[in-house]
Amino acid sequence: MTVHFVGAGPGAADLITLRAASLLAAADVVLYPGTYLDSDVLSHCPDARQVDTQRLDLDQITAVMVDAAAEGLEVVRLTSGDPSLYSALAEQTARLDAAGVAWDVCPGVPAYAAAAAAVGRELTVPLVAQSVVLTRTQARSTAMPATESLAAFAATRATLVLHLAITRTRELAASLVDEYGADCPAVVVHRASQPEELVLRATLADIADQVEEAGLKQAAVILVGWALARDGAESWLYTADRVRA
Repeated sequence: MTVHFVGAGPGAADLITLRAASLLAAADVVLYPGTYLDSDVLSHCPDARQVDTQRLDLDQITAVMVDAAAEGLEVVRLTSGDPSLYSALAEQTARLDAAGVAWDVCPGVPAYAAAAAAVGRELTVPLVAQSVVLTRTQARSTAMPATESLAAFAATRATLVLHLAITRTRELAASLVDEYGADCPAVVVHRASQPEELVLRATLADIADQVEEAGLKQAAVILVGWALARDGAESWLYTADRVRA
């Protein structure tokens, strides 16, 4: 039997992939992150045993997967967004390898893409920003590598996507002003694509005020950068001046 790590997307039940829906429908056991997932996603697996992992540690989660696999059951481990970002995929698969349990990965729609869609913005605009930095900050969490300071990323003036950072919005915004300017667009999307979705549009000067007024504590993505203003040149790919074979 195989443990399938499946990206549940940003939360909406209709934003999972066809492959994810198929894996969920065939699953005997589904482990899901209750903190971030809209419960409607579980409508794709009504007959499976459903295990909320928000209060389980990694060893307890692994034990559920290993025990189920030993029983010959099909297991889906749902992750919020896409498994390639902040999903503890490395730790979990290392444990499964040690236990001799087969596994694979099914990608999902990442939360930052749903956040950008919610505000109708492209994160890469010609002559403004052609790079996107996906990062987080350290609070009560694993230390960030010394080479990955927010100041270093800000110096590039790329579009920043900050995960797991909503409780530090004021501090983060203040640290970015020197590079981006106080009037730089900043957007917060809480529970992107879910029924409780909340979008805050502001600048680095006032985004923290809006976040604190809304009382946001988790499940939010922060977008920062001038690409959000939608000002810039047009893409050479589509210009009428480009010779097309």
